[in-house]
Amino acid sequence: MFFKLKILLFLIGIKLERFIGLHSALWYKKLKIFIYLKRINHSKFYASFDVISSKFLDLPIMNKSLFMKNFDSINTCGISYKQAFELAEKAEQLRDFSPMIGEVAVGLSTGTSGNRGMFLVSDTERAKWVAYMIDRVVGFSLKKKTIAFFLRANNQLYESSKSKRLSFNFFDIYINIDSHIDRLNALSPDILIAQPSVLMILAKKKKAKELRIQPTKIVSVAEVLTQEDRKFIESIFEIKLSEVYQCTEGFLASSCSYGTMHFNEDFLIVEKRYLDEEKTKFHPIITDLIRKTQPVVRYELNDIITEKSDCKCGSKFLGIENVEGRSDDIIILADINQNKVRIFPDIIRRAIVLSCQSIEDYTLIQKNNKSLNLYIKSELEQSYLVAVSALEKVFINYNIVDFEINKLENYRFKIGNKKRRVINES
Repeated sequence: MFFKLKILLFLIGIKLERFIGLHSALWYKKLKIFIYLKRINHSKFYASFDVISSKFLDLPIMNKSLFMKNFDSINTCGISYKQAFELAEKAEQLRDFSPMIGEVAVGLSTGTSGNRGMFLVSDTERAKWVAYMIDRVVGFSLKKKTIAFFLRANNQLYESSKSKRLSFNFFDIYINIDSHIDRLNALSPDILIAQPSVLMILAKKKKAKELRIQPTKIVSVAEVLTQEDRKFIESIFEIKLSEVYQCTEGFLASSCSYGTMHFNEDFLIVEKRYLDEEKTKFHPIITDLIRKTQPVVRYELNDIITEKSDCKCGSKFLGIENVEGRSDDIIILADINQNKVRIFPDIIRRAIVLSCQSIEDYTLIQKNNKSLNLYIKSELEQSYLVAVSALEKVFINYNIVDFEINKLENYRFKIGNKKRRVINES
């Protein structure tokens, strides 16, 4: 009961801040930052920097490797990496995600960048997360809402959302999707939350009339949502998709009424490390003013964000045109002058998708500095050659001539991993 009251109070506070204009007021944000820096001084790691007197920009920029290496000294509740990892790993193995360390929930990330991230979230932080999700994703209503969410792992972060008016139902994506269809039909959820790769499977099931649900809202999470997947899913469910940008490091952004994702800058500080000369693509460097149990301060994400500056909704929060994937998956080839040329994943995706309407799925994998493997799923045999021709034109446009594209006959994607269509393994 007390936890539910916390959620309600936080939700009222969020709506009140927006109503009186505090959520975007610079002086209020500075006050939040000052209070936050005082609180994270309890972290042994940040206490060594004397964060109260230091300038914010003097604090080190974090990444996953550094964050996990200093796990014990960064968190403020005295939990060791070994203790947290053992609990989280056991939960993964048993598929029982209820155990916590005191009032702290522990979770693991998927580890697509090579090493698995781990997060700690307190009771108060869970209540705030639920309040923000209700405010920005689920929507507050006196009418009961049933939510089906497909995820790799359940967690107290999600379980804590359950109430008389909000029913969260976890569907384990490590279990064959076919076995979920009867339960999903019986549940008939108002809101469906899943990765694009899962939504694509469900859309095909609905097209085949095996799935009969008609949710009033569908939210794409965890993976890059490509335009071709969006169009197919929206056409089958006859509803506009919403998106949530969330990762181990926190709840970062969600869609507005016009479909643009905006960073939650009322509780995030978003710095940019630009990746192109035009300054349109960047790595976000995140500081989460909610996270105090495991402070997230100046944490650089590896995602490639394309900035949107003119959303019709009028929000002052930074807009996102596109989340392209990870910088690790930028294709890097040498031009005729042996200069390294970096080609963003979105350019590759567009070239393949626009080359032939019959292409159902695809994956391009760079194996070394010259060799690429291409998988094309299509009813037409010539789709592969058309896609190769489109890629060759892209590379030649960058003065790249020394490369080879090899045909990949099969490519098996394991549900539970994040789906990536452009992969650099070199």
